[in-house]
Amino acid sequence: MKRPARVRALFALVVIAVSVYIAVTVPVRLGLDLRGGTQIVLETRSSPTTEADGEATDRTLEVLRGRVDALGVAEPTIVRSGENRIIVELPGVQDPRKAADVLGRTAQLSVHPVLGAATESDKPKDKGERILADESGERLRLGAARLTGQDVEGAEAQFDQQSGAGWHVTVDFEDDKGWAELTGGAACHPAGDPQRRIAIVLDDKVISSPQVDPSVSCNVGITGGSTQITGSFSSDEARELALLVEGGALPVPVETVEQRTVGPTLGAEAIEASAWAAVIGTALTAVFILVVYRLLGFLATLALACYGLISYAALAALGATLTLPGLAGFVLAIGMAVDANVLVFERAREEYGRRSRPSSRSALTAGFKGAFSAIADSNVTTLIAAVLLFLLASGPVKGFGVTLGIGVLASVISALVVTRVLAEFAVARRWVHRRPRITGLASIGRVRAYLTRRDPQLMRRPRRWLAVSALVLVVAGAGIAVRGLNFGVEFTGGRLIEYSTGTSVDPDRARAALADAGFPQAVVQSSGDNRLTVRTEELSNAEAVEVADAVAEIGGGAEKVRDELIGPSLGDELRRNALIALGLALGAQLLYLAFRFRWMFGTAAVATLAHDVVILTGVFAWLGKPIDGVFLAALLTVIGYSVNDSVVVFDRVRELWAKDRKAPLAQSTNRAILQTVPRTVNTGIGVVFILAALAVLGGDSLTDFALALLIGMLVGTYSSVLTASPLAIELSAYGGDGGGGRGRGRGRGHDGSGPAQSGAGQRAGRAGATSQGK
Repeated sequence: MKRPARVRALFALVVIAVSVYIAVTVPVRLGLDLRGGTQIVLETRSSPTTEADGEATDRTLEVLRGRVDALGVAEPTIVRSGENRIIVELPGVQDPRKAADVLGRTAQLSVHPVLGAATESDKPKDKGERILADESGERLRLGAARLTGQDVEGAEAQFDQQSGAGWHVTVDFEDDKGWAELTGGAACHPAGDPQRRIAIVLDDKVISSPQVDPSVSCNVGITGGSTQITGSFSSDEARELALLVEGGALPVPVETVEQRTVGPTLGAEAIEASAWAAVIGTALTAVFILVVYRLLGFLATLALACYGLISYAALAALGATLTLPGLAGFVLAIGMAVDANVLVFERAREEYGRRSRPSSRSALTAGFKGAFSAIADSNVTTLIAAVLLFLLASGPVKGFGVTLGIGVLASVISALVVTRVLAEFAVARRWVHRRPRITGLASIGRVRAYLTRRDPQLMRRPRRWLAVSALVLVVAGAGIAVRGLNFGVEFTGGRLIEYSTGTSVDPDRARAALADAGFPQAVVQSSGDNRLTVRTEELSNAEAVEVADAVAEIGGGAEKVRDELIGPSLGDELRRNALIALGLALGAQLLYLAFRFRWMFGTAAVATLAHDVVILTGVFAWLGKPIDGVFLAALLTVIGYSVNDSVVVFDRVRELWAKDRKAPLAQSTNRAILQTVPRTVNTGIGVVFILAALAVLGGDSLTDFALALLIGMLVGTYSSVLTASPLAIELSAYGGDGGGGRGRGRGRGHDGSGPAQSGAGQRAGRAGATSQGK
């Protein structure tokens, strides 16, 4: 074994060993959409006295952390996102009302002396004075705050068993001097006088205003720095009040801009469905590779298993959260790993057929060398989409970007390192060398054999293909113009709640029931067996309860399995970021392709991407499917796949053109297409297995995702061959970069003949294409 082979083998062994260790010792953290729970996104707002900058957000996060810990939720997560957003994840919490109320309250605690009673017409006389109603509704004039929440050392809810007074909250102050002065001043007034009271205010509401006990001396006050807040508290109310008081005041107000709740049933179903999709899709893909590539197909299947191990270990090592779209991206990246292997094997088949004394070992080495540039370019363009998803998206879509990026890197290691080590070891065996057909390289395959016999001239009239693409583009665009886009709540703001009902409910009946309950604008859809999805404008948690009661009444009970609340400001931001991500994806890929290829190839590829985006969006518009974050993830994945196919074709064009600079671009392009079609067919079949498994077995939550990818893959495969290539030919003619294609006559085909060639020249051109395809 030569030194490079030993280095690759050692590297593969180390990567696999480390991956096994991480996979066994470090668990992957599941997102709330897989394990159930509530996610709340809070946004800090500036107050008259404090700006909501990064420092204020950090202080707010620490206060919220104390409140979350006091809620008693197992394994909560609270992190800062950006300058002024805080993401709180509460696993197992299915009713977000209490959590949202506790987290969202500013909890501005202050203690005031009472200056006397007040009437409705009274107004504060001095700076710092306030007029508020006490617990019984009596209006009191309060002096400036003497103590605030920052002076609180601790608070505890207690039950008074001796007196039977019920629950109260004991508050301890850090400095007992201030409390003694405040109570000592109140004790100087006679019993029954309002000025003998102390007012404890929480968020502009008097929660307790007790009188100082007669035993307290004037100007002496209550020492020890402790007091009790009494009232008709239940145990939950007393604990919540103690939590707010002890947790302290938020430095700045916060607003709930996003709230998601997923029931554990939906999470379990999603995990099971995705797991089955992964198993069945991977099994079908493995069988297909075994049939087509035999021994090398078996080794590639082992490499795919290593790919799955490496991807899982990378997710665990990075501490990434595996979400539902991320799980789908994990399954989907299996198809990308297949593509890299197919590229290598098809190039090896070509090299085997070209050699007068073929050898599986030398053909395989040439296959890896020849396929490297196409694999590198196609994976870099997909990584561009993944990076943009991570940088610009949020929530589950960002998780998809992380998973997709990890999957791309793992697929490269799997194909170029693990597969190569296994394949080179296998073909070097003497018994394999004596039986070359067992490797799968000695046969050119049925697709290549058919194309060699037929030798179709696809690029004879490229404008016909462009006309077909333009027609499809117009039909899809008409869907956007006529039907409009059904933006999900992620892009519009509002609330989407999915219920599992006891009996099947007709959406029209549910719509009427919700209208009677005061929600006439609610959009109701059936989302599966005994499933209803209700989409409305932004609802409060109390209004959401009314919606649930209305659905439960007509559905024989209703269990909430999904709840998404998106504020209008966040919806606008997500929609804007989606457009920015799409524009940057196209622009970044144009720059990369223009750098790696000629300008005409880059322009043709990016124009084809825009073509695919419009068609996929138009199809979803005609079908009335939602345009949401999951669709955005699918759309950017389609962009990666489409440019992947275009890069493979253009890479072959570049290679053929470098060998024969005098050949017309149309002729080189036609030969490149015929040589890469076997790879396109075999990769497409492998990806279809994965996506079909997702669509059939993935459940309602993954159906639209898989549908978008299936449509996008079909459109992208067609456009990369029959839109990007003809467009590049046309651009080369008008841009003066057509090589041997310059000077073609008007109205003549692009088959490589040129205006001066005879029929014999055309036949010679075809013969050359045929010999290259063998």
